[in-house]
Amino acid sequence: MQTMNTASVLIADVHPLIRAGMAALIESDGKFTLLGQACDGQQAMEMCDRLHPDLLLMDLNMPGCDGVEAIGRIRAQHPDAKVIILSGHDGEDDADRSMRAGAHAYMLKSAPLADLMTCIHAVLQGKKFMMPELAVKLASRIHGNQLTPRERDILMHLATGMSNKVIARAAGIGVGTVKFHVKSIMSKLNVCTRTEAAMVAAKRGLVHLN
Repeated sequence: MQTMNTASVLIADVHPLIRAGMAALIESDGKFTLLGQACDGQQAMEMCDRLHPDLLLMDLNMPGCDGVEAIGRIRAQHPDAKVIILSGHDGEDDADRSMRAGAHAYMLKSAPLADLMTCIHAVLQGKKFMMPELAVKLASRIHGNQLTPRERDILMHLATGMSNKVIARAAGIGVGTVKFHVKSIMSKLNVCTRTEAAMVAAKRGLVHLN
């Protein structure tokens, strides 16, 4: 809880080095009080319930709970808490889903520390924040063609290397229907091959492959 112009902060990230770096940054600024660190989504939610931070710095991709789901649950339980997503992915899909779920900002882990501090201060002042390059991507996406839920499902299968026949069996549809959707997907992604579609999808955050 924010007191005497000092904002309380909780850090949630799967990587110990990232958590340590964020903790050092927060503790070096007298305007913040570090409440603790969480290593997964479930722990982040539990610590929010117990500590009631003013600000949560959270990795989007953590074990224990989907990041977008965690954002929604945390914001529902703690509507006054501010959430900043720190991600290693510059895909506009991840940024869009995060902001729609209730995050106040989406920052890349590769961003300069000065930009992160600017983001933190802006969010604590009640503003939304997004890196300019991601904002441009999102604007382009809004005005462009978006994939349907069925196309997203097929794209996920396609990205794992499945053939049209296998995708049809997994999705419970005909091979001809799969071919139609694959053609539509490649057109919307502006690619010519299935490999290119998988690469573009991964870069944009439309699919996440290990």
